[in-house]
Amino acid sequence: MDLTDLLDTANGVISREIFVSEAVYQAELDNLFTRAWLLVGHESQIPEPGDFFSSRMGTESVLLTRDSEGAIHVLLNSCRHRGMKVCRYDEGNTLNFMCPYHGWTYSTDGKLVAVAGELLGVPHFRAGYGSRLDRSAWGLVPTPKVCNYHGLIFASWDPDAPPFEEYLGDFHWWLDNLCSSASGDIGQVRVVRGVQKWRIRANWKFVSENFLGDNYHGPPSHESVDAVGIGPGGTSAATRHGAAPGKPRSVASTSFTRLGHGATGSARYFLGYPAFEEPELTAYFERAEAARATRFEAEGRPIGAMGPATLFPSMSFHAGPFPRALMVAHPVSPWETEVWRWYLVDADAPPEVADWLRRYYLRYSGPGGLVEQDDMENWDYATEASRGPIARRYPYNYQLGIGMTQPSALRGAVESDYFMTEENARNFYARWGQFVQGDSWAQMMDGV
Repeated sequence: MDLTDLLDTANGVISREIFVSEAVYQAELDNLFTRAWLLVGHESQIPEPGDFFSSRMGTESVLLTRDSEGAIHVLLNSCRHRGMKVCRYDEGNTLNFMCPYHGWTYSTDGKLVAVAGELLGVPHFRAGYGSRLDRSAWGLVPTPKVCNYHGLIFASWDPDAPPFEEYLGDFHWWLDNLCSSASGDIGQVRVVRGVQKWRIRANWKFVSENFLGDNYHGPPSHESVDAVGIGPGGTSAATRHGAAPGKPRSVASTSFTRLGHGATGSARYFLGYPAFEEPELTAYFERAEAARATRFEAEGRPIGAMGPATLFPSMSFHAGPFPRALMVAHPVSPWETEVWRWYLVDADAPPEVADWLRRYYLRYSGPGGLVEQDDMENWDYATEASRGPIARRYPYNYQLGIGMTQPSALRGAVESDYFMTEENARNFYARWGQFVQGDSWAQMMDGV
């Protein structure tokens, strides 16, 4: 797809067409969501053999499963006979998946057959197929690439996709912190049971862009929740526990220029955590922060990398504990998105800590969260107001902070000390354009 007239990221001018055009949307489905690494779920959602979690990759329904040997698989949730979903439950445990349409039956545990998802049972196999149907060729379609990254499960439909660690680059510090306990122990988190799912009347890219490093929208959009101390800026750095001495109230953004990832904040500073009324919570997080500081110094890990962030293209998250949450923006149409939110707590968090965090997360994020409600209104109205024939003639302006970045200590990244910048969005859409116009992996990863 030729994007010449739609993208001028160098000068910060981007056509509204990429948010409302059905042709652009189809090119995204064909060239982006079929190749990029996408989040499927967390291993704590499938702890036992036979466990499954129904997820999505773009518009595709997939099953995250754990077989009898403990191996994890990602399978297309579509029967090879007539395409019916073989599973219509959100999660559970089963020995196999039987299609309710014609009864074709597939394994999930990989023990009875060579690979998980291989076709086990076909009604009238002898009488109707003369025992000649090659069952090994008609199993559920697996993703050719799966990566378990400290408990987070990612997959790609593209067998030529680079290893996930290369796709991630030095942005891994943010993902490492998302996957870490409050004391900094990587991989020691679990999902709070249940995933929030809701639909918004907005293009999916508005969601990703919002978490990339967009401090610009915070003061006008979240003024009310900041005033009551729920928003991220509601408590000043001076009254927060664990904040880096001398750290500005809002610090920078970090953008990975070629990979398209981005984050609010810098790897150099830790925002800290809020003051608590409950002494047991204060004690828990003070102990955790002391352990974190010791561990980070010993391991050479940057103290920051905690702010809101987006892993290209559609996984956004808060890497710090308030809230330690992640979301995926699943495309439904150019004008509709299905948003999924997971919430994480320390794997060994005491019940009172986990429950406090659960209530805080729900108050902060999700369809009932005060902060997220502000964002959803912005995304919905921006999409609606950009669909008309007159509005589509006029591009969006992404010129904030052009020329105001400096090299980061992280490979392939730049920082902006002026905390309001659109550098992250400009780099995100440059990367988006490479995928949508069909550039090869060799082109996209050259020099990364």
